[in-house]
Amino acid sequence: MKKILLGIFLSTLLVFLSLRGIDFPSVMEGLRSIDYFLIYPTVLLLFLMQVIRSVRWGLLLSPLEKIGQPTLFSVTCVGFLAIVAIPARLGELARPYLITKKSGVKMSSALGTIFVERVCDSLTIFGIFLVTLVLTPLPTWLVRSSAIFLALTLAILAFVILLLLRREACLAMVDPLISRLPERFGGRIRVLLHSFIDGFQILADPRRLAAVVLLSALFWICDLATIYLMFLAFNLPVPLVAAGVLLVILMIGIAIPAGPGFVGNWHFFCILGLSLYGIPKAEALSFAIVYHFLSIGVIVLLGLLFLPFNRFSLSEMKGTGNGQQAFRP
Repeated sequence: MKKILLGIFLSTLLVFLSLRGIDFPSVMEGLRSIDYFLIYPTVLLLFLMQVIRSVRWGLLLSPLEKIGQPTLFSVTCVGFLAIVAIPARLGELARPYLITKKSGVKMSSALGTIFVERVCDSLTIFGIFLVTLVLTPLPTWLVRSSAIFLALTLAILAFVILLLLRREACLAMVDPLISRLPERFGGRIRVLLHSFIDGFQILADPRRLAAVVLLSALFWICDLATIYLMFLAFNLPVPLVAAGVLLVILMIGIAIPAGPGFVGNWHFFCILGLSLYGIPKAEALSFAIVYHFLSIGVIVLLGLLFLPFNRFSLSEMKGTGNGQQAFRP
C-alpha cells in the first residue's frame, strides 16, 4: 500500500509540474492541429511492438518450455495492461504469474526471463543514446544520467552471467544468510533462487540470444519511428535525432515507479525532452497527451480484449507461483 500511495503522490506532483504555467488555449490549438492521417501508421506500429514483445518473450522462455504464440500474445497483452493499470510497477508480476497458469514454467523462472528482457532493453536504449550523442550535443545531466544507467545495467548483466556460469559458488556465498532462517523458509528460498537463475538460460544459447538482440533492436526502432511519426503529425520543427533523445529521456522518466498509466511521468519528461529543441511547453504538452493516449490506449485495448481469458488479482500474484511456491517482491 505504501508503494501505491507513493506512486500516486509522484504522479500527482509530476502532473502539477507539467501543468504549471501552461497556456491551455494553446494546448487546445495544438490538439486541433494534428494530422490525423499519420495516426493510423502510428497505431499500427504500436500494435506491432506488442507482437515483437510476445515473440521475444517466447524466445526467452524457450529454454524452459516452448509456448505457443497465441498464449504468449494473450498473456503479454494482459501483463502490460497490469503494468500500466497498477501503480508503482507492481503489475510487473502479472506476466510471470499468468504464464505459470498456462504452462509448466515456474514463476521465479519466468521472472528471470523478464529480468533478462529488461537488461536487453536497457542496453538497446543505451545504444540509441550513443548514436544520438554522436549526432547531436546533449545536456550534461542527460549524459551523466545515461552513464549511471549504463554502469548499473552492465553491473547487473555481469551479475546475471556470473550467476549462470557459477551458480553453486554464488549461492554458497548467500547460504550463511539463508541458513539463519527457519528451515522451511530457507529451503524454499534456495528453490526460488535456483528457479530464478533457470530463467537466464537464454544467455547460454548464442543463436537464440542473437535473435533476442535483433528483436530488441527492431522493437526500439519501431518506437523511434512512432515518435517521429508523432513529430510529423504535430508538424514539430525538430530533427530525426530528436526522436532518439526523447526516447531516452522518456524511458528514464517512466522508470520512476509512479501512478497508473505513467500519468505525470510521461507528460513531464516529454515536455522536458522537447524543451531541448525549443518547443513551447503548451505545444509539448499537446504532443505528450496524444502520444501517451495512443501508446497506453493500444496496450489497454489489447489487454481488455484478452483479460477474460487471463484473470488475476494482485494478492494472488504476490502470494503464489505455479501452485508450488510463494513469492514476494
